[in-house]
Amino acid sequence: MLTGKMVRVRHARNKLVPMYLNPHDENWQAVAEQLLFVYRDAVGHTRGEIDEELSNFVSTGPTQLVHQGLAKLLADRCEFEVTSELPPMEVRESAFRLSAVHRQLAATTGVTFDRPTVISQVAAELNQSVEQVELALFADLADEQRVLKFDDLTAELLLHRYNVALAQAVLIRSTGMEVRVWGETPARFRQLFRAIKFHRLICTIRSMPNNSYAIKLDGPLSLFSSTQKYGLQLALFLPALLHCKAFDLQAEVRWGTQKKEKLFTIGGTDGLRSHYPDFGTYTPPEFAIFAENFRTAAEDWLLTDEPNPIPLGSGSEGVWVPDFRLTHTKTGREVYLELFGFWRKGDIEGHYRKLKKHLPGQFLLIVSEAMRTDEIDDATFGPEVVRYKRTPSAEEIRKAATRLVEAE
Repeated sequence: MLTGKMVRVRHARNKLVPMYLNPHDENWQAVAEQLLFVYRDAVGHTRGEIDEELSNFVSTGPTQLVHQGLAKLLADRCEFEVTSELPPMEVRESAFRLSAVHRQLAATTGVTFDRPTVISQVAAELNQSVEQVELALFADLADEQRVLKFDDLTAELLLHRYNVALAQAVLIRSTGMEVRVWGETPARFRQLFRAIKFHRLICTIRSMPNNSYAIKLDGPLSLFSSTQKYGLQLALFLPALLHCKAFDLQAEVRWGTQKKEKLFTIGGTDGLRSHYPDFGTYTPPEFAIFAENFRTAAEDWLLTDEPNPIPLGSGSEGVWVPDFRLTHTKTGREVYLELFGFWRKGDIEGHYRKLKKHLPGQFLLIVSEAMRTDEIDDATFGPEVVRYKRTPSAEEIRKAATRLVEAE
């Protein structure tokens, strides 16, 4: 992911236009190859050593931000480790304590502070060599971390990754976005909706004409809290959308120090290429754990984890994408289940009323107290809402589903 200072955009009236790179441009491919050369030989070297070598390639002119951004993306593909036989914090604690004693002595006696003497005393105190103390003293700081492995890629793919990272960095500053997706297969739509669930985003989905869906997503800057975590999740959702062939994304963005409202758009013809595998093959860990626990604990219910999207009334009233379908073995009654990620009191209340209207007695909403994004304490709901603190309880959800069946 790019940092804010690395983002390159131009302004066209009220629009933000990222300054994408041409992945097929020979000059940019040459730059990417130079940077890749450094990281392909980086295993065993420290961050500081890599940065020093990169200084020979990173320009100081108008393209400096591009070089820095490409290098940042390559650094993100490295696995770093702290190389030290001694705990660095313990070594520093001894060094700072003895340094304070020596500096106080120097101030009262006029004797010059001598660093090697302090290091020698630290080594003696820890029963280690001076060389080991020197290596451990700052081994956990970023510049001293060593590359354990590097996930290689081609120059062209790196340039594609850079373009997606630019778009992601803009979306992190959004107040909200609307997406329209056309002409995909049912399996692809389901994968897209699962990606939204996977990243626990606050959204509304509506069925539209011509085999299309409209998706409205809250942006991180529209939330009261958890904006950083939510913004990252929203940015990570973009590669899943890029698997779709025909789509249109429009986002309202607050940009610059004055937080001016700007419009940011992405379309299927912009050439952005996803670097992620299809999210349809992924399931959030807590979903998988819950499904396994429920199947073990609730013998009177059958659980299906691939339910189809459910239209709610007319097309304008939206589409609900439940996570599970529960079928009562004795009565055949079905109860649909949704595990919420980030949520606000108002969103849950509106969603609850809509489901209560169209699917009375057929749904349960499972919400986490740890992932609420407001600070309102009076969030009270009906029996169809089950709240949990750490992990969803299969037994509590079984009881709640059984109460719905017995209420009929």
